[in-house]
Amino acid sequence: MSKQLNQNIPEIHIAIITTTSVVQQLKEVILAFPNFKPFFHIIDKQHNFIEAIETLMTHVEVMMFTDSFSYLQAQQHCTFTIPVHHMPGLTTGLYRSLFLVCQTLKPAKLSVDTIEEKYLNKLLNELEHSCELQLFELNKSVPPIEDIIEFHTINYYDGAAIITCIPQVATHLVARAIPFELVTPTKQDMSVAFERSLLSTTSRRNKETQIVYGLLHCHNIEDIMAKSSSPHLLKQKIEQAFAQYVQSLDGHGIHLVNNQYAFMTTRGIFERETRGYKFIPLLKILKENFHLTTSLGVGFGRTAAESGGHAIQALHQSMELNDDVCYIVREDQSVIGPVDLAMQTNYECYQLVVTDRDILHRAEKAGMSASYMSKLMARIAKHNKMDYTAQELATTLNITLRSANRILLKWTDAGLVTIVGEEKVSYKGRPRRIFHLNFCEEEFSTH
Repeated sequence: MSKQLNQNIPEIHIAIITTTSVVQQLKEVILAFPNFKPFFHIIDKQHNFIEAIETLMTHVEVMMFTDSFSYLQAQQHCTFTIPVHHMPGLTTGLYRSLFLVCQTLKPAKLSVDTIEEKYLNKLLNELEHSCELQLFELNKSVPPIEDIIEFHTINYYDGAAIITCIPQVATHLVARAIPFELVTPTKQDMSVAFERSLLSTTSRRNKETQIVYGLLHCHNIEDIMAKSSSPHLLKQKIEQAFAQYVQSLDGHGIHLVNNQYAFMTTRGIFERETRGYKFIPLLKILKENFHLTTSLGVGFGRTAAESGGHAIQALHQSMELNDDVCYIVREDQSVIGPVDLAMQTNYECYQLVVTDRDILHRAEKAGMSASYMSKLMARIAKHNKMDYTAQELATTLNITLRSANRILLKWTDAGLVTIVGEEKVSYKGRPRRIFHLNFCEEEFSTH
């Protein structure tokens, strides 16, 4: 269901060649990159490795390997037609592994693969640990995996502690009951690699210069001014805070009316400064320094007119909450939000427009706007569920049980939901009615 809902959202397809051990971390990190739609290929579950890589290349815009050995294997046998990157754990990941081995084992010998001696010595010096190094360095020709396994096995029985960067080697060492430390990328390594991958794509380069238009609405600025002993000075400070934020975006800002400001910048700068739509410092500054409650709407577009129109739509979304949030409407009218003061990353991504006219008419009858319908459908699509008790709906929509009961009553009167059963929760308690959300089913069936 969620796939149907989001199928028109522009996405950059990325193939991630990885192993089971890090796939969950990858899924968590890539949430910070809403433009990416990932396709995971688990190396240790499939044997036709090269064939799978060649097939994936025809379906994605960029490819990422989570270890350098698999990357070199593919490079040796494939002709890459798209940007391809690898995610070696040679920064924080390697440092973490070395620290664990040196602190716990204090080895006199280390058997290490794929890492250059100069770089390894530098990290060992920082850890104030000296030992004899046995290195298996990779070059352009990829050696048989058996050679690396045998290398480590011989060194282990010679008294060396083993550090490997190759998941396939780790699998064989487990089978031989040989202890080792597997270097895997940390979340920081993953984030840096994803940023590099994103910037290499054609879609990304085309969007870097796309126009971004922002509209800031200050809800209580008049009350704040009225309470101030020096309203003119306060107004100057607020405008200065706004101007400094716009300057950080390398953009252009303007004061429209007493309670509204606007700015323009480019998409590339905006996404980098907001850390992938997660951080809008302006809202926090205005809240903490001036006690202002604000709403921010940001629009993307191919022209100034398009991005300005989308900013107005986004501002309407934000003002419905009236609680220091930002919504973003992209060029295809898909919506991202809310981005709030807590830097929340689990924001929703959904289509702005509900297409069924009959559903919209019934929704208006029940007191729901089109934008609220869109947000509601996004949340329900995320849970892939259309039958709810009032308690479940309250949890899903993050509202009180009283509000959920009131909404369900309106929806029932408008024919948007039907009662399909009851749920007995205890011997003495009253049964809970189960509601089927007809309007979601009808809308999704049109996509």
